[in-house]
Amino acid sequence: MKVPAKGFTHGGKFHADDVFATALLRILRPDFAVTRGFEVPEGFEGIVYDIGDGMFDHHSADRALRPGGVPYAAFGLLWKVFGAQLVGENQARLLDENFVQPLDLNDNTGADCLLADAIGGFNPLWDSHDDPDACFARAVEFAQVILQNNLDAANAVNRADALVQKAYRNMRDGIVVLPCYAPWKNALYRTDALFVVYPSQRGGWAAQCVNDRLTKRPKRPFPQGWAGQPPEVLAQRSGLAGLRFCHASRFLITADTKETALAACRQVLGLQ
Repeated sequence: MKVPAKGFTHGGKFHADDVFATALLRILRPDFAVTRGFEVPEGFEGIVYDIGDGMFDHHSADRALRPGGVPYAAFGLLWKVFGAQLVGENQARLLDENFVQPLDLNDNTGADCLLADAIGGFNPLWDSHDDPDACFARAVEFAQVILQNNLDAANAVNRADALVQKAYRNMRDGIVVLPCYAPWKNALYRTDALFVVYPSQRGGWAAQCVNDRLTKRPKRPFPQGWAGQPPEVLAQRSGLAGLRFCHASRFLITADTKETALAACRQVLGLQ
């Protein structure tokens, strides 16, 4: 489906639903222009959403539901059509679950959503004389930055997958070693990998536990005795000079060298 140059959505108070829908359409077509009102003009040629009882409205009694029961709002209906062409099928599904659905649920049920509240804060105050359409435009600019950041992150994961999968094929003892930091969870969460070791973005090296995909907890956490301890205590308890940090939640350590990071993982696995 091709995005037309013109769109129409409802006027008055706006919500995250129609704001993010507009942001999405602007990303798909930068010259997209929207008109807001309370009745779709007769013979309007363009895309109509969140009003008008058409393909991208969700206010009828037979509104569309996702398989899990979460109702679609206009943003979700548009994302269903256009998301995959922006980030691919898998990332479109994940973004729907983690980003789009909470906004749709808020619009349909009033469920708590901090991002929806932030967008709602762009509406004119009850006693102000601000132009609602100007406020809407500011909200769309804000939402477009947030949405574009999420799209960029999703596509970065897509680019990282090949690198991480290659490293996984060379895995030893459940430890995957990356040549540089890259988003790795998407490629490894269904595998038998236990740890990922990579150059830290803060210098030195890091090792992180791979979570069990069902429990969402580390398969093999670092020892309780390491959790949150200063470097001198870590060195004493682990016997590893250069072990610098262990997160209090035991899913991450940092070290001076790759060898120390690998040794920490192997110690957890009882391999040394």
